[in-house]
Amino acid sequence: MNHVLVVDLGYGDAGKGTVVDWLCATRPVHTVIRFNGGAQAAHNVVLRDGRHHTFAQFGAGTFRPGVRTHLSRHVVVDPLALAAEADHLAAVGVPDALDRLTVDGEALLATPYHRAANRARELARGADRHGSCGLGVGEAVAYGLAHPGSAPRVADCRTPAVLRRRLAALRDRLTAELGPLDAPPVDDCLPAFTAFGDRVAIVDRSHLAGVLRAGTCVFEGAQGVLLDEWHGFHPYTTWSTTTFANAEGLLAEAGLAGTAERLGVLRVTTTRHGPGPLVTEDPALPLADAHNATNPWQGRFRFGHFDAVAHRYALDAAGGVDRLALTHLDLADRLFSGGVRSGQGLPDRALPGPGLRICRRYDGTDRLEPGPPGDLDRQAALTARLLAARPVYDDDPPADWPAAVEEALGAPVTLTSHSPTAEGKLVRKGTLSTPFV
Repeated sequence: MNHVLVVDLGYGDAGKGTVVDWLCATRPVHTVIRFNGGAQAAHNVVLRDGRHHTFAQFGAGTFRPGVRTHLSRHVVVDPLALAAEADHLAAVGVPDALDRLTVDGEALLATPYHRAANRARELARGADRHGSCGLGVGEAVAYGLAHPGSAPRVADCRTPAVLRRRLAALRDRLTAELGPLDAPPVDDCLPAFTAFGDRVAIVDRSHLAGVLRAGTCVFEGAQGVLLDEWHGFHPYTTWSTTTFANAEGLLAEAGLAGTAERLGVLRVTTTRHGPGPLVTEDPALPLADAHNATNPWQGRFRFGHFDAVAHRYALDAAGGVDRLALTHLDLADRLFSGGVRSGQGLPDRALPGPGLRICRRYDGTDRLEPGPPGDLDRQAALTARLLAARPVYDDDPPADWPAAVEEALGAPVTLTSHSPTAEGKLVRKGTLSTPFV
């Protein structure tokens, strides 16, 4: 069997959810494995009948009957948000999402204290905010690194006395550092966390090896490589490894190294939620995204032309891919004003303007080189360089977007997405492309 690893090669929001849903709709997938991030993920899936869900902690294959979710130890688990997500899934016709869930007991817990501390820090930054989602995921990771022996973890939800002690220590430490937190008393939090412990299947790390041998699995990444904790553009990054590294580490632990395909996901537009570099940003692009609106914590959802320089950097930082999925091709058609594209007439809904372009180089460079993990000063210097960079565009929009992206990135575009649904996906065959196995 070939497992599939799905990673976003941008700043997130490229369409990982819809790609994972398509994978689960077109093959017998046993489990979707989440291998980074937490409740701040927002992977949108739309079904042909109009049902929609934004997957945060459940795998984006959950609409498909029988497909399970496993939250690995690399995920920061928020039981309160998970319960709300399960309620919404039940409301849209998936009543058994919790029954199909397993959670590694070593995973860190995100709590109301982490969330309150996260928001207090972000507000204190004023005009220099980083664009945090405000859900406490990074705060939970930072606390876990600082206090590895006492940070609250999923397995603690089954031992209330241990959980109470760890939550109280967490609250007291963060309060001493930041002042009073906007969060409930510990005894008010305990019932929800212990109910989570009673309801879900909490497993140890050995469980995953059996899952991987039981059938094909899809590893679903969160956020994007350009936000990676070590390779992203500091400080506008996440506290999470967003490359393939965590997923491949889990496979290696199970004795299954080399049994997965690497699938990178990209939009035809390069987008970013919140502040930080977006070299090809173009406020004149008449675009909006119903599933990625401006919000008080991340800020504005920004659109730019396809940035091949940034995506080449992401490919290098991630160690390459076997194939690419290119999404939102309906937007390229909608913005195309050149008359005929790929042998078809101009769509009736096309908008006036020059259309989407490809940026293959910046003024002065066509390549960004990833550095060694851990050198945040280097990454901050790269951020400053990008904030001053000027894009250089091709003269005309591509007549064939998948072929143009293949040529720009040197990787095969195998899957194209022309609508939010699984039915809007096409497996592409061409010189560099081979069908999924």
